[in-house]
Amino acid sequence: MTRSHETVVEAQFGSQADAYVTSIVHAQGEDLDAVEAIARREAAPRALDLGTGGGHVAYRLAPHSGTVTAVDLSAAMLEAVQAAAKQRGLSNFEICNSPAEQLPFDDASFDLLATRFSAHHWRDWNAGLREARRVLKPGATAIFVDVISPGHAPFDTHLQAVELLRDPSHVRDHTESEWAAALDRAGFRVRSTVKRRLRMEFTSWVERMRTPDAHRTAIRALQQLASAETAAYFAIEADGSFSIDALQIEASACRARAL
Repeated sequence: MTRSHETVVEAQFGSQADAYVTSIVHAQGEDLDAVEAIARREAAPRALDLGTGGGHVAYRLAPHSGTVTAVDLSAAMLEAVQAAAKQRGLSNFEICNSPAEQLPFDDASFDLLATRFSAHHWRDWNAGLREARRVLKPGATAIFVDVISPGHAPFDTHLQAVELLRDPSHVRDHTESEWAAALDRAGFRVRSTVKRRLRMEFTSWVERMRTPDAHRTAIRALQQLASAETAAYFAIEADGSFSIDALQIEASACRARAL
């Protein structure tokens, strides 16, 4: 039986909604602090968290924005996020069930947009970036945070393989240069970038996605068979834990939107 990408995403994340809302890994980090600092600086009347997941970006945007809209493809995830926002006393919080590629908002609706560890799940990454630009006002700020591919072919193959084995909703981790080119095409101007190294603790990494045992075994086999160069790059540890690269991009919506 074949399933749409949207169905795969809902199956992967819907049943794990509460786990992502309460995940310590997702609820903290230098990138989240940076997103909040930008939100505080911008004081946006209307902010958008695109691909909210556990809602952690939206929770940081809300105290510094007039309203914040949390968008996600998973309805179950959004329900959990809305409940958590209510518990936090966030009264300026809205949710919207939508794919990144077809946002149900008018052009130039938002003053700030942020997306964190979501873009590698988008069915059509370029379309999602174009939609992000469409719904932003000219000159508005956008923040993109995601895992990136090292680019070097053996490293890229290893990363995409273990990501897909762990989570079938994974589409692709892009390189830093691919991000720069895609943002330019979509109508953004990159202001600054920050690269960070993230350590993934193996057991919690696979447990969050309920990765089947056969896939866990396959991931460990790939790690154990990896070349010395690949093993060193990802800092693969004896228990399967490893490190990856993440990129934070701050960009502005160009005055003339690319078609």
